[in-house]
Formats: sequence, structure tokens, C-alpha cells
Amino acid sequence: MESVGRSLSDAVRKLLRMPNVDERAVKELAKDLQRTLLQADVNVELVLQLSKAVEERSLKEKLPPGITRREHVVKVLYEEMTRFVGQEPAKVEAQPGIFRKLMLVGIQGTGKTTTAVKMGRFFQKRGLRVGLVGADTYRPGALDQLTQFASKVEIPVYGEPGKKKPEEVAKHGLEHFQKQKADIVIIDTAGRHRNEKDLMDEMKHIASAVKPDEIILAIDASIGQQAITQARAFHEATPIGSIFLTKMDGSAKGGGALSAVVATGSKVKFIGTGEKIDDIEQFVPTDFAGRLLGMGDLKALLAKVEEAEVKVPEAKVKQFLEGRFTLQDMYDQMENLRKMGPLRKVLQMIPGGVSLPDEQLGVAEEKMIAWRVIIHSMTRKELEEPRLVDASRAKRIARGSGRSEREVRELVNQYFTMRKMMKSMKGRGRGQMLGKGKGLPYMRR
Repeated sequence: MESVGRSLSDAVRKLLRMPNVDERAVKELAKDLQRTLLQADVNVELVLQLSKAVEERSLKEKLPPGITRREHVVKVLYEEMTRFVGQEPAKVEAQPGIFRKLMLVGIQGTGKTTTAVKMGRFFQKRGLRVGLVGADTYRPGALDQLTQFASKVEIPVYGEPGKKKPEEVAKHGLEHFQKQKADIVIIDTAGRHRNEKDLMDEMKHIASAVKPDEIILAIDASIGQQAITQARAFHEATPIGSIFLTKMDGSAKGGGALSAVVATGSKVKFIGTGEKIDDIEQFVPTDFAGRLLGMGDLKALLAKVEEAEVKVPEAKVKQFLEGRFTLQDMYDQMENLRKMGPLRKVLQMIPGGVSLPDEQLGVAEEKMIAWRVIIHSMTRKELEEPRLVDASRAKRIARGSGRSEREVRELVNQYFTMRKMMKSMKGRGRGQMLGKGKGLPYMRR
């Protein structure tokens, strides 16, 4: 989906740069929209409906007072894209002290076991006591895999090795975690082969035994438009279900899968954004559409900051804005950024659509890794006063960190460049990048 977002945000920027937004400009935007979505494997009919709605509304609707044609077109595009990916977000109903049962189902190969742990982690990070039940009694090693993944984030797992009846394992697991006073239990069931009827039959069988509060279907986004078959069967089989789209990060067909699922009337509750356990997002259509169009997602960024527990005292923020900070302070900000996830994802969430070419992103992330090691090899005095790092000290630091002397000098030079830039920007409103009481690293573009 990154390439989709890049293409759409480029189309928006092209429109914003045009001296006059007329009918020709709107039609060109509609063509860019069609080209991008078709490349993302979105259904042709849906693409034509969307582009036609954008074109007609942009040209025929009366402009609201105080709004330019350019602003109106961007607003229309955002509204239609939001409608396209699902308007209202699926509710995540979970709170401490109220026992809830979620059942996860999916076709074999969707990454369902990892998804179960991701969901558990999502709720755990929100202060809920979570339990996982390994009710996949068919696949050898399924329980071991679930236990191994869950142990990384200290989520307890219940299973009965050798047991053949998944409904009994699920019932016993629920009883176990209810006694443990868990808030939410996720039941991981067996993945079926590509026969939706078998999947739905087992889902109904287990559901009748454990009566889950919600059944969540994991769908692999890489199957593109084929997702509509699974989503439709699921939507018709259960009135209290939602969808988890896995592998949305690495698939060129993610747009096709998302649009196909939404077209059935099913609710997408979560999306998987990477291979790590923390790579999960609650799907909010308005935010998702905004990010695709390069408008950023401030709420998602702030949530990342909260999860990473990135907190900077106001006095420290003021020092940064005045260019009064040490290399240790700069290192702390680098660590804050690292906690928030890959640099690409953080930049995507910044309002204004901050983006860097892949090559520059790769270089920036490599430099941060190198600088982190170098800083660990410096003395406290050198961190407090980088001017002390002369040729002999640079040689010692390079030897201790396993990096080159050139990289050591580059780090020190970057520190002084950053201080100079922050001083020059003092009083120009750049302080909003750091926020009040919370810090985001200043990244040189």
C-alpha cells in the first residue's frame, strides 16, 4: 500500500501546484486515481465509480463560502476515498472487568496464529488482561508456535496437546481464563484449506459451543480481489463478525483486498502492517484515506508516541528549540524515534505527507544505527561537550564502536548542524513539531 499512497499523494501535490484548477485538471486527477487503483488490483467497476464521483462532485457541486476550487477538489477526493475504504470504523469493545470472548478464524496460510498474538498484544498494551486459547487441534506444532510467539510479550496461552476436539479445548480455555480474571480471551482455531464451506461449517460448530462475543476472520491481503469470496461468505454466515486484513504492508494487491471486503458490507477491524508482533493497527477509514492521500495521520502518530512512552519535559523542549542540547539529548531523541517504529512509517503519519525516497530512507536508518553504536562508545564528558572530540578521541571512539573515524566525525558534524538549524528556526513555530510535553526527533530532510 506504500506505493499506492505515494502515487495518490503525488497526484494531490500535482493538483495543488497547478496555477488553475479547471475541468482539465480535475479530469487529469481522475485519470491518475484510476491508474493508481488499477495497479493496486482494485476492481475496475469500483475504480470507475470512484473516479466518476470525484470528477462529477468536483465540477458540479457549488463551492462553499470561503473555499477555493482547489481546496474543494481535495476535500471531495478525501471524502470519496473515505467512503471507498469503509466510512465508519468497526468498534473495539473491550474494557477491564468485563469478560469478552473473541474467536479468530481463517483460511490456511493467512498468518492467523501470528495475528492472534498481535491482537492479544493490541489489547494488552491498553491495560487489559489477555489470554490466548490454542484450539487448532489439526496442525502439528500449532500450539507450540502460538506459545512461542505469545511468550515474547508475556501473554499466557491455554492448550491441551493431543486433544482432538477443538470445541472442548476452547470451552476449557475460557473456563481457565475466567478463573484467572482475564478481561479478554482470543480463541485461535484451525486454518482451513481453500474451501470456504469447510471454514464456515467449523466456525459455526465451535461458535455454538463457546458462544463468542465476536468472530474475526483473518484474510490475506495478497490475494487481492479474491478476498471478496471469503468476505461475502463470512458476512452472510455471522452477523457479529469483523475482518483482520493481514500482510497489508508487503502486498501490491492490498487495495484490491480492502475494496473487495468493504464492498461486501463487512467491517475491517484491524490491519497487519508488518511481521513484528506490534505491527497491528485498528482500521479507521478516515485516517487510512488521509494517509493514502499524503495528509498524514496525526492521531496514529500520537498513539505511537503514547505507546513508546516518549515524554520530554517542557524545559527540555525549550532547550531544543533554542539549540541548547547535548549529544546525549540528541541520542535520547533517536531512541524515542526508534521506539515508535520504522522511520518510513513515522514519517508517513506526520501531517503534510512527509516522504523521502527509498534510497534516502535506507541511508538515514543506517546512519541512525551507526550513530547509536558510536554514542555508546563515547564518554559522558564527550557527550556533554562534543567539541572535545578531536582526531585522537575520534580514533579511540571508532575503534571502540567498530565504525570508521569518518562516521564519528559525521555524527559530531550533524550534531552541530542540528543545533545551528534549531537556533535559526527559533521563534518560527517549529516548536509544534516537538509538541507540548512530548518530543519527536527533528529529522533533517
